Amino acid sequence: MRRAFLSMAITLGGAGALTAQGGVDPRARAIVPVLEYHKIGVDSRWGRSPERFRRDLEILYQRGYRPVTVAQLIDGALDIPDGTKPIVFTFDDASPGQFRYIERNGGLEIDPRSAVGIWMDFSRAHPDWKPRATFCLLSGADAGHAFFGDKGIEGQKSAWRFRKLRYLAEQGFELCAHTLWHANLAKYDDATVQEQIARSVLAIDSAVGGYPVRTFALPLGVWPRNRELAARGSWRDSRSGREVRYAFDAVLNVAGPLKRTPERVGGQPTVLNRVQVFGDALECLLRELDRIGR
Repeated sequence: MRRAFLSMAITLGGAGALTAQGGVDPRARAIVPVLEYHKIGVDSRWGRSPERFRRDLEILYQRGYRPVTVAQLIDGALDIPDGTKPIVFTFDDASPGQFRYIERNGGLEIDPRSAVGIWMDFSRAHPDWKPRATFCLLSGADAGHAFFGDKGIEGQKSAWRFRKLRYLAEQGFELCAHTLWHANLAKYDDATVQEQIARSVLAIDSAVGGYPVRTFALPLGVWPRNRELAARGSWRDSRSGREVRYAFDAVLNVAGPLKRTPERVGGQPTVLNRVQVFGDALECLLRELDRIGR
C-alpha cells in the first residue's frame, strides 16, 4: 500500500517519548497511530463491517495496543497499563452504524453490531481496553449523519441523538467538532467557515452542557483559505445575540505523509495525520511499524 495510506502521528513528549504514565522519556521517541473510521456496516472504501471492526480490535489488543483519545494524546495523559502502547481511534461523520439504538421491551439498547456496541462488549471482555476514542460529529447532515441518526433513518429517532452524546461523554469517549454538514471549508468566506465550526461546537454543548470541545476534524481534509479559522474563531447568533467562540488543541487531517507531530508552540494547535482504515490498511500499517521498529 502506498505511503499516503500509512500516515500516522508521531508524538513527542517535549524532546522525548510519552510514557504509559503520561510522562516524558527523553531516551526514545514514540510513534502513535491515529486511525480513522467512517461507516460501520459494509466493507467498502469508506466502510468497515462489524466483523472486520471487531477483528481490528482483537489484532491491536493482541499486539499490545490500548486506546487513548486525541485529547489524552495531546496532554500526554495516557491511562494505559505499563508495557502497552497507545493508539487513537477516530470516527468521522456520526453515521448510525457507529452508534445505533434498538428498541426492546419498552427500553433502548445499544445495537451490538454498531461500533459502540462492539467496543463496549470488547471492553467488558478486556477491562484494560477502555472506552477511549474520539467521535468527530456532524449535527445537521443528510442520510442520518446527524449525531448518529434521525428521522427514522436506520430505525433511529431524532429524539435519541442527545442521549447518545451524553452516553459517550459519560463513558470517557471524546466528542470532536466536524462542522454542521461536512462543508468544504475552502469554498466559503471567513464568516461562513466560523459559523460552520462554531455551530458544530454549539450543537455538542446543547447535548452535553459545558463540554470542552478540544479537537476539530477537517471535512474532506480541506483547510479553509484562512487556516487560522480551523483552530480558533467565533460566530454570533443573530437571533439570540449569543457569541460562540472555539479554540482547539488539535486539528485532524484526513491523511498525510509519515511525519513527526509538531510540538505546540505559543498555543498553536497540534495537527495530526490519520490512517484511513479500509481493506488491508491496518495490516499494512502494522507491518510498517514493525519495519520502522518504533
